[in-house]
Amino acid sequence: MAKPIIAIVGRPNVGKSTLFNKLIGERRAIIEDVPGVTRDRIYGETEWSGRKMIVIDTGGIEPKSDDVILSKMRDQAQIAIDTADVILFICDIHAGLLPDDRDIAMMLKRSGKPIIPCINKADSVGRVAMEFYEFYELGFDIDPIALSAVHGTGTGDILDAVLDCLPEDLDAEEDEDVINVAVIGKPNAGKSSLINRILGTERMIVSDIAGTTRDAIDTRFENETGKYNLIDTAGIRRQSKVEDRVEKFSVLRAKMAVERANVCILVIDANEGITEQDEKIAGIAHEAGKATIIVVNKWDLIEKDNKTTNDFTKKVYTALGYMTYAPLLFISAKTGQRVPKLFELIQSVWQHANLRVSTGTLNDVLADAISRVQPPSDKGRHLKIYYMTQISVTPPTFVLFCNSVELFHFSYQRYIENCLRDTFGFIGTPIRLIVRERGDDGEKK
Repeated sequence: MAKPIIAIVGRPNVGKSTLFNKLIGERRAIIEDVPGVTRDRIYGETEWSGRKMIVIDTGGIEPKSDDVILSKMRDQAQIAIDTADVILFICDIHAGLLPDDRDIAMMLKRSGKPIIPCINKADSVGRVAMEFYEFYELGFDIDPIALSAVHGTGTGDILDAVLDCLPEDLDAEEDEDVINVAVIGKPNAGKSSLINRILGTERMIVSDIAGTTRDAIDTRFENETGKYNLIDTAGIRRQSKVEDRVEKFSVLRAKMAVERANVCILVIDANEGITEQDEKIAGIAHEAGKATIIVVNKWDLIEKDNKTTNDFTKKVYTALGYMTYAPLLFISAKTGQRVPKLFELIQSVWQHANLRVSTGTLNDVLADAISRVQPPSDKGRHLKIYYMTQISVTPPTFVLFCNSVELFHFSYQRYIENCLRDTFGFIGTPIRLIVRERGDDGEKK
């Protein structure tokens, strides 16, 4: 069920991040410049021969350094090694085989994972052939592969080697009817209590699937509303409080759980209210383009009057200004209050995340929006929007063609997004708008 995971490790400045960007560059998520959206990813996704894989980038390893920062980078690399199915060990052909390379190689061998030695900066293998063969001394089971991360040469050979290392059933076909639901939030917000309540009240449990060290725990079940796979994540703590390897690993697992989820449930503790950490966790799901439901747990413990629910709702949407599309549900995992309502919302937001609108209908909505609020202008030049089309779902993604990207201000993009939501709903899912420029005659420049 989980996607295979590839970790890229090696000394500093050997080209790890360049290779990482080359592998995932065509699949990098669109990042919005809005508050609360996390941008500290160390992972991405690539696809090769029809198989999708998660790629983890790491800081450079200096095995014998006592420097605090370098030590933390080494710890992070070890987490990636523990997490990975296959490890790409990057070396620099111009620097040659160094003692640190040998030390890292010994560390990698102890992991018991398949190791692919990738010799980077081999832009002209013929000219540096003797230097390349020096890396056979590392003694891995897999032969070194010559690579130029800058130019992309050798990446196909590397990905072929990765596939050769993977068990055939690692990413077996999932049941298309199953919705993967990641339950995310701070520690002690009630995530496990919510899952236990769900499983304790459902009578049609299909199976319990034990997660591996690279995953959160998955539990598959079904009820009258559909089939689900619950992904129970460890609580995501503030980064400043993430001190030891176990906690860092929990953060990484939670982020990857969001990546492979169809729907995220963000659990907030009603006693604490919406916090800065809740905002950051919500940003992980938003940036990943995931349909999301905000669940306020422990609502039974709150003293209420006729304004309590509205006041809490306003505070949540004020803090999560970029996620006002997410429905809010007040529950008690302890008593079961409103928990059954959650399944209706999961089905609803997943349907809206998969909603596809015809180009003709979209442009009718666009024409109406433009007639009601004229596009912006600057120094006598007016923004002209020629047409709009939908290019993908989960999240719904639209391309708008116009005469000037510069004139298409963010505020007008937000207006167009609101018009789409008013017409089609798109409840619970982010919307991506991509603006492309064409000439004044509507032809592509």
